[in-house]
Amino acid sequence: MRKICSLLFIILLILPFAVYSQDDEEKIDPTLTEVWEPVPRVVVPGDGNLAPSDAIVLFNGADASEWLGKDGNPIKWKIEDGCMTVVDKTGEIHTRRVFGDCQLHIEFRTPVKVKGESQGRGNSGIFFMDRYELQVLDSYENRSYSNGQCGSIYKQAIPLVNACRKPGEWQTYDVVFTAPRFNDDGILIAPARMTAFQNGVLIQNNFEIKGNTVYRGMPAYAPHGKAPIRLQDHGNPVSYRNIWIREL
Repeated sequence: MRKICSLLFIILLILPFAVYSQDDEEKIDPTLTEVWEPVPRVVVPGDGNLAPSDAIVLFNGADASEWLGKDGNPIKWKIEDGCMTVVDKTGEIHTRRVFGDCQLHIEFRTPVKVKGESQGRGNSGIFFMDRYELQVLDSYENRSYSNGQCGSIYKQAIPLVNACRKPGEWQTYDVVFTAPRFNDDGILIAPARMTAFQNGVLIQNNFEIKGNTVYRGMPAYAPHGKAPIRLQDHGNPVSYRNIWIREL
């Protein structure tokens, strides 16, 4: 009896699909699946050096007022020829504003004069929320540990491919970053995630970040809110330009 009941249940389950015909489909009112509200807001897309109309321009080639040094004073990096360049021992810089979920566009250039090797060659980094690093490094024919090369989420995620241009050539990162979520007790309920394109090539695909970036040991989460974007001074004259961000 149990087998007969199971068989009847299966037949009843598939029967509507078995008798469903094209004639029945044509009787369905297509407007039942049309969604008219809300209407997506209009954003004028960027073109070349122009940012989208709803973006915050963080650096336009001349004005670095959106950035501060580690001590809270104006930055000491060199502003010249439409870019800002790390000056050794002047320290990291961070945005005045704080961000969470975002889309970031940033262009960078490692030094044309090749000096050093592995992590000592064209090293810098982009820290989301002041703690999650997307590595900047001259990884063009320069071997280093894979989870620390250009395009890595430092010490956590190896880039899918090495999409680096030659030293001295401008490169782009386009990143979609999702901030972590914590409950009222400070417990992590959703980790941070990152999708990144380097020079138009997908290098990180919705990677689940394991915690803050650390050089030694294992990453871990601590509850926090929105925080600045930080650019690293690693002692190499890496340059940045055309930086804009969209809050999501």
